[in-house]
Amino acid sequence: MVLALFLFSASLVNDVRALIARNDLAGAEAAARTYKARSATTSEYAAAVSWVARASFAARQYDKAERLATETAAIAEPVLRTRKLDADPWLPTAMGASIEVRGQVLAARGDRADAVAFLNGELAKYAATSIGERIRKNINLLSLEGKPAPALDTRDFIGVKAKPITALRGHPVLLFFWAHWCVDCKGMIPILDSLRKTYGSKGLEIVAPTRFYGYVAGGDDALPAKEKPYIEKVWGDLYGPLHGVPAPLSAANFLTYGASTTPTIVLVDSAGVVRYYHPGAASEAELSARIRKLLGN
Repeated sequence: MVLALFLFSASLVNDVRALIARNDLAGAEAAARTYKARSATTSEYAAAVSWVARASFAARQYDKAERLATETAAIAEPVLRTRKLDADPWLPTAMGASIEVRGQVLAARGDRADAVAFLNGELAKYAATSIGERIRKNINLLSLEGKPAPALDTRDFIGVKAKPITALRGHPVLLFFWAHWCVDCKGMIPILDSLRKTYGSKGLEIVAPTRFYGYVAGGDDALPAKEKPYIEKVWGDLYGPLHGVPAPLSAANFLTYGASTTPTIVLVDSAGVVRYYHPGAASEAELSARIRKLLGN
């Protein structure tokens, strides 16, 4: 029945993900192998295998995860010799997951330095593509905490222009990377507003970097000249409680901080050192406890 469901579906990746959601990793891999036996090897097949690799890592099946991630790269790399990564709808998923899982497996086995070296090598190849932020995120998860906060590009902005991050020394800083389309980012508004009211008088600075995504409401394509007013409107209409918070506008900041996940939250201490790097939403209790620690309370 599982294979019948797969064979009549519109998308191999959707079927594989549905099987993974039911914790059927064996069925997910079988669906991918059946597709390969009946069809030519495609970039979608590589993406499907990469999803099984991710699920295998999550299940702590590290040898299997590594094997499948390596296989994903072996499928995708010949395609990349004739096609750019971002010219294909499936290659970014496949290669992004392949690189991520191989780095994660190294780190899980205790080879953190080797993991960072591997990821840096892959970043050198793919920094200018859509998976650059994802690779940097994995590097940062392994190595950013305890290091000086990287500089922010503040040349373009909405609302208030941000100061260089070095000019905020003496204050704890919360960096909130957000996107105009991001539902989870909007869910963070009352939390950030509460933190600002509680700790702003004690020195907390909040900076909210964002970037262009190339589209506006309804998914309509938009050049920066059209997208920027739209971002400003979203910021003004929905993020009103954060009025006065500087919002630098730069894709470079997202690459530097690996903000492929939105929101991404970074806490920097008063000496300018990163103390918390968190892709995804975070609770007020978690952030409050960390900010109090930075304030010495």
